[in-house]
Amino acid sequence: MDCRTVLLTGATSGIGLALAGRLLSENYKVYGIGRNFEQMPESLRKAQLGGKYVPMPLDMLRTGNFYEQMRLLNKREDIGCLVNCAGTAYYGLHETLNPAKIHEMVTVNLEVPMVLCQIFMRNLKKNHGHIIQISSVTAKQASPRGCAYGATKAGLTAFSESLFEEARKYGVKVTVIHPEMTKTNLYRHADFCESVREDAYLLPEQIADAVMYALSAPVTMDVADVTLVPQRREIRRKTV
Repeated sequence: MDCRTVLLTGATSGIGLALAGRLLSENYKVYGIGRNFEQMPESLRKAQLGGKYVPMPLDMLRTGNFYEQMRLLNKREDIGCLVNCAGTAYYGLHETLNPAKIHEMVTVNLEVPMVLCQIFMRNLKKNHGHIIQISSVTAKQASPRGCAYGATKAGLTAFSESLFEEARKYGVKVTVIHPEMTKTNLYRHADFCESVREDAYLLPEQIADAVMYALSAPVTMDVADVTLVPQRREIRRKTV
């Protein structure tokens, strides 16, 4: 890929934060989208001062303003890589979810990635660019007590597979990463979290490694699907 400018959503925590650091260490320029950059690591602050990291404090749920800012960015910057990393999840029996929670998951996990691909696609085609989607293993399997979340991730995966077939002749690559349990704050609304066993969860840095592998693939090859799982399947119930 000639253009080394990345748009990264979910840049302030978890996988997105780890990936921002990795991209900057490989001399990419990163536009990072998040809601709160107050706790930004010193390495990212230095990159910001050097013009390599551009934090964009935006609320993706305010879609009108968010999409307008993205269109403006598309006009002034050649984006060569789009990484849809932001995600939100609510768990529990489906009847316990209210419409606002379902709407939030559909917006952040599915609508925003689809619209961002639409906004930036002409630039991505021009740059023979790369789209990275952080999906979930729940996209590939039944997810009781997480059916709505799993449905949004299944939609993201299906969309990405079709988008690749549509755009591959223009040199655009599309990679979907499917992580299992990862040690992030995604489970803050759940009654469970990662196990205390280190072989029962993934680290954000490991997901970042997979993204960098996909980005380093030769121009003649697309890494279409990466599934990452810890050695052991085990969760921990939160205590009230």
